[in-house]
Amino acid sequence: MLAALLILLGLGTLLYLAALLRVVIAGRIKPSAEAMLLGAVTNFFDTLGIGSFAPSTAWIKFRHMLPDRLIPSTLLVGHTGPSLMQAIIFLLLLGGEVDPVLLVGCILALLAGALIGAAWVTRAAVWLVQSTVAVGLVIAATIFVLINLHLMPGGGTASTLSLPWMLVAIAANFILGVLVNFGVGNSAPTLIMFSLMGMDPRYAFPVMAGSAGIAGAGASIRHIRIGEIDFKVVTGIILGGIPAVLVAAFVVKSMDVVVLRWLVIGVVYYAAAVMARSAWAGFRQR
Repeated sequence: MLAALLILLGLGTLLYLAALLRVVIAGRIKPSAEAMLLGAVTNFFDTLGIGSFAPSTAWIKFRHMLPDRLIPSTLLVGHTGPSLMQAIIFLLLLGGEVDPVLLVGCILALLAGALIGAAWVTRAAVWLVQSTVAVGLVIAATIFVLINLHLMPGGGTASTLSLPWMLVAIAANFILGVLVNFGVGNSAPTLIMFSLMGMDPRYAFPVMAGSAGIAGAGASIRHIRIGEIDFKVVTGIILGGIPAVLVAAFVVKSMDVVVLRWLVIGVVYYAAAVMARSAWAGFRQR
């Protein structure tokens, strides 16, 4: 089962790169240096389970790097490259210890949601996209606050779930797949969901990384074809993010993730406030 997932992941990686390189080479697109730095920092945090979408959105909003309507699709396509690298690493390191039905079910569910949601986000009103992203940012930041204050459980020791909870987890991953297209990452929700269900939080990593990689590749190909993307930012995030993933996965042995979460919390709440303000202004002007 693990070998089949890795083959699927490899196929997704090839198709993703082929679609992206075709556009980049044809347009002679050069990566943004600022996006490279952004990709390095956010994907380092993402590999630690903190997430990359929320802090990326915060920085892009702060710097006015992109129009709001391009943020979700650009971040999805850009962060998919590093996510594919994470998926390969965590599936090799921990994938064999996770219940294969749970692992495959969650990954395929998130892929289905991502493919369906890719068409929705391009037709959604800008203010609706902004509102969805703002809500997702607030949820992610609040989860980090509760974890840091020990108001939510840190997880158990299980590597699988009972059938009812497994079905809930698979259904939740389908919803997360849809939300990925709106700039809402799946790292924090997956971590907290499995922790609340009594699983060892470590086993969330192959699930969330595998899901993000395979689903991201599928949805990214659709977004690349649609073309509502800033490819300079996309290529910058990829080139900066992949080396950061390798550093975080293989070099960092111990780090105070709680401190990092507090830093990200402030940034994420700021991004949510800015996005919500833009959504309100757009709603009033429709």
